Amino acid sequence: MAITYPLALPTVTGIAQITLTARNSVAVTSSPFTFKQQILQHQGSRWEATVTLPPMQRANAETWISFLISLYGQYGTFLLGDPIGATARGSAATTPGTPLVNGASQTGNTLNIDGAPNSATGYLKAGDYIQLGSASTSQLYKVLADANSNGSGEVSVDIWPALRSSPTDNSTVVVSSAKGLFRLTTPESSFSIDTASFYGLAFAAVESL
Repeated sequence: MAITYPLALPTVTGIAQITLTARNSVAVTSSPFTFKQQILQHQGSRWEATVTLPPMQRANAETWISFLISLYGQYGTFLLGDPIGATARGSAATTPGTPLVNGASQTGNTLNIDGAPNSATGYLKAGDYIQLGSASTSQLYKVLADANSNGSGEVSVDIWPALRSSPTDNSTVVVSSAKGLFRLTTPESSFSIDTASFYGLAFAAVESL
């Protein structure tokens, strides 16, 4: 059976540790005489991740190893999110409504949505995640400030990174178990085996843009 991307992470074990990095492309020059700085913000921004898996014996390790090798280095893609941040801190965790993109041609770091419960205080809270798209179009965004819905269930959400493209009006906004599209940073996958027959695995990834 042919491999179809993006792959889902194996579920035979959890993740021991994950480091998520929000990287921005910013140019900084400093005068050698006055130390005065000039700052230029470029468009580039992306998620980066370093994932460490718990020590495991072969039965579970081979599932992970096969997953990593199936990516063929940087060729294949997979879906990844913050495992601890899968549930929103805001009321969207329990009463999400049906959140949808509210209006076409949106750009920048603010996303307008509707379909939330009316007049919900703290519908999304700073630090929550949302997802636009699905499968190979999945995009992961982090909420930067608490967002309330108005009396019509409309919400204006400050997000990072800036919208990758203008989402379609009425497209779904995922507020639970949000994920983005990632690929490995290197063309090889490695693993270690110790004398107690435990496997050690870790990998680094970047957002697929």
